[in-house]
Amino acid sequence: MERTKNNLEYLKEALREPANFWGLAGFAVAAAYTQSLIPLIFALISELLYLSTVPASSVYRRLVDQRHRREALEERRRQRQRLIESFDPREREAVNYLGHIKEQIYKDYKRLTGAREIPANLRSLDQRWEDFVDLLDVYRRRKRHLRSIDRKAIQNQLRQAERAVEEATDERERRIQQANVAILKRRLAAFDELERSVRLVEGQLQSIENFFGLVKDQVVALPTPERVSMIDFEQLSDSIAMTKQMLEETSEAIGALDAQNRELGNYDLLTPGTSSR
Repeated sequence: MERTKNNLEYLKEALREPANFWGLAGFAVAAAYTQSLIPLIFALISELLYLSTVPASSVYRRLVDQRHRREALEERRRQRQRLIESFDPREREAVNYLGHIKEQIYKDYKRLTGAREIPANLRSLDQRWEDFVDLLDVYRRRKRHLRSIDRKAIQNQLRQAERAVEEATDERERRIQQANVAILKRRLAAFDELERSVRLVEGQLQSIENFFGLVKDQVVALPTPERVSMIDFEQLSDSIAMTKQMLEETSEAIGALDAQNRELGNYDLLTPGTSSR
């Protein structure tokens, strides 16, 4: 099934090729000029031959795959730029400054080593810069979420719910209040987890900034490819991967809590932006 789908994608790409379009247009013009069906018959034969060979060609498929990768990279670049434009001035300044440091590192490396190309480990700073932008976006949104939560209000609701459990006059009322107590406790736990994740992301952002500064200093101090290659790029990469995994786990926990709040009708306890009924 997947193979058939891929074949259809290459077929569609071949149909949309400018060369194919202008070739068919040329036959159509020839048919109109000569008032004959012969150019159209040649067009049909040529198109069938084209569609039976070109989309199946490994060379053509590689070209299409490369084109798609370029388009995906360009779209990701545009999306990230739109994201950066949504940041406040201070956040944009931090992103642009780190980008400036990255480009300065590349220039210093080429100037001091005489190399024409940036090595792969040093080029990984491009990905680390993108990680910085993504993590900064997570940080600002979670920070805003934290500011929107009144922890004391939830604690007061919890104390009231616990008293209501003790004062309940029948089993039905007690069960309702016990469910409310459980929800409020989980809400407080989620708040603490969210607060911890914000601190962790803040530390990770500082780590990325410090790493860029370290690499810049090392490139200037150790201007040989061999010595620069000794810089431990993997440690930062592993640290970022662990941070992202923690954020995913936290998102799942908050999402599950919101689903339970929605199910029980506690719309005032939902994460901002998820309270639509």
